[in-house]
Amino acid sequence: MSILDDMAALVREAGQIVLSARDIWSHTHEKTSAADLVTEYDEAVEAFLKERLPKLLPGSRFFGEEEAENCDPSRGWVFIVDPIDGTTNFVRGIHQSAISVALAHDRQVEHAVVYDPFKDELFSASRGGGAFRNGNPIHVSTLPLSQGIFGMGTAIYKREYVAPTMRLTEQLFARACDFRRLGAAALDLCNVACGRTEVFFEYSLCPWDYAAGSLIITEAGGHVSTLEGGPLPITERCSVWASNEVNKDVLKELAV
Repeated sequence: MSILDDMAALVREAGQIVLSARDIWSHTHEKTSAADLVTEYDEAVEAFLKERLPKLLPGSRFFGEEEAENCDPSRGWVFIVDPIDGTTNFVRGIHQSAISVALAHDRQVEHAVVYDPFKDELFSASRGGGAFRNGNPIHVSTLPLSQGIFGMGTAIYKREYVAPTMRLTEQLFARACDFRRLGAAALDLCNVACGRTEVFFEYSLCPWDYAAGSLIITEAGGHVSTLEGGPLPITERCSVWASNEVNKDVLKELAV
């Protein structure tokens, strides 16, 4: 088995922790606000993956959402992990959440897995090897935005980004058929990768939100960058613009 296969097997196993959740509200507490939540299941998934993933690659390190301050993700081999992306969805019983795992080397993502345990959908990619959903190749769509759907996200606890997010949403909506705000960035990126949507953007995402999805998109023939047009840093919070090839330059025509 390849390291990607091993990662996928562990992430599927961790998905059983998510599916086992009961009475989630009573196992939830606030981090920075009522809109920024963590559950005991987030912590359990992260603990499981922190214990198992580094064993796949001796000498690698672990950069997880719940313990991010304890690792420098900029050097060597690092697993970048969001134990449950879309925690608010998870808490409220909206089945739109995923486990996201990227394996990066010196700031470049080499392998990626995003798993939605509720749909049993596993997206995966290795650099230069293409992108897959449950083992089947995927590719971005070829639709222009005028015939397409865009996704957007905004963290309500990052109030400074609400106004610019709504301005950009209005501009894109004037050009598109429709839009979606689904509340789980890793899955939003995978939706672009497999052609369900044509564009996704968010003004502020953390590495564990975008690291895995960014490789899956590029390996599916798409484009990903910051809203300023630069590469994603992998090591810090940044904006994200993801699209199919047809729409990669739409951003240059908009007021960001």
